[in-house]
Amino acid sequence: MGKEELIEEKVKGYLSRIKAEDKKVNAFLELNGDVLKEARKVDSKKKKGKLFGLVFGVKSNINVLGLKASCASETLKDYKSTYDATVIKKIKEEDGIIIGMLNCDEFASGVSGENSAFGATDNSAAPGRITGGSSSGSAAAVAAGFCDLSLGSDTGGSIRTPASHCGVIGVKPSYGAVSRYGLIDLSMSLDQIGVLGKNVEDCANVLSVIAGKEDRDTSTRDFGKLKMENYGKKKIKIGVLRLRGTDSKIQKVIDSKVKEIVEKLGWNVGEIEIENIELAVETYYPLVYVEFFSGTRRFDGRKYGKKIEDVSGKEVLRRILGGSEISKAEFAGQYYRKALGVKNLISLEFEKAFKKFDCVVSPVTPVLPWKIGQGEKMSLEEIYAADALTCPSNLAGICAISVPAGFVKEGKEEIPVGIQVMCGKGEDGKLLGIAREIEGLSR
Repeated sequence: MGKEELIEEKVKGYLSRIKAEDKKVNAFLELNGDVLKEARKVDSKKKKGKLFGLVFGVKSNINVLGLKASCASETLKDYKSTYDATVIKKIKEEDGIIIGMLNCDEFASGVSGENSAFGATDNSAAPGRITGGSSSGSAAAVAAGFCDLSLGSDTGGSIRTPASHCGVIGVKPSYGAVSRYGLIDLSMSLDQIGVLGKNVEDCANVLSVIAGKEDRDTSTRDFGKLKMENYGKKKIKIGVLRLRGTDSKIQKVIDSKVKEIVEKLGWNVGEIEIENIELAVETYYPLVYVEFFSGTRRFDGRKYGKKIEDVSGKEVLRRILGGSEISKAEFAGQYYRKALGVKNLISLEFEKAFKKFDCVVSPVTPVLPWKIGQGEKMSLEEIYAADALTCPSNLAGICAISVPAGFVKEGKEEIPVGIQVMCGKGEDGKLLGIAREIEGLSR
């Protein structure tokens, strides 16, 4: 088969697989009706871009011209994007192909992937269990072999948790590294668009394209060109972070991976504590509630779809009502300001940690993916605790990644577990280089 035919045929293969298997997985909300035409156009180019032939699924809170940015909500069920988000524009310019829009927790509000208005996403790597959220479809689509890569958004772990549960790579860049123009945000001070894929190298390639400062997103910063660094022969010092309450079976997988890193890569390891990290969840959610409440005031049924309070699910309503209460004038912003204060303390603690260690590693999440539907019987505290190890990096604005570390056996099941690697602000190239070495141990 000639190269000119390759991408169109590849896309046809993905479409066939989606048609045959996605009814069970429920990863896609919409397929791109023009995808084969776009693939043929890319195939016909003489000069190929950096992302030539890579096929992407896109979380449905990121605008793609002509496709529905529903945020997996009845609120925006019929909203068709009128423009491309900056990340989409950059991907298209480098010959990446958008195959469709992916399921997620409604308005990115959730840790399980069960809160979509269009049904939960099943975990093809551990069937019958949650994918994790909120970028549930983004992880499931890659794990199921429906696309090469996907875009997600990460506010408190929404890329890394699904990546861990589904056994794929998931990268949350440093805050400000990637433009969020065109993202329907959950929390303006925490959100970051990132990438999920089958290997670190592909993710790094995509991030090198989509990263960069731009005027339409004032949170973006110039961290320099994002390039994966080479750590094949360098000695790295790793800080191992532990959290009370982590499932012992998960911790055993992580400890085994750290031991393998020491034995095969010769890197140095030391234990580390981050002060105030036990307050991360309690700090994270007031910020999310307030900022989500503020951001959703535009969904009043006049310009965009339906009024959000009339049609949304209970988790979205919980966050809107919580944000409304915290924002009341009689509180004069005291709870939001206190949360911002602890956020700053956690950020400073990580800065101190990275003066001593090149990176910090931990489990991605303290709990295994539960069975779909089991969340109905869990307390809110139990559900929110799933963010305990991921939301600190969002509060600190640092970069982080989930890399497959192994499996936990539960009866006949083998459930994927990811190891989280964190590096300092703007050290995304370093993070990716370290992650590639860890990933290589499993090959």
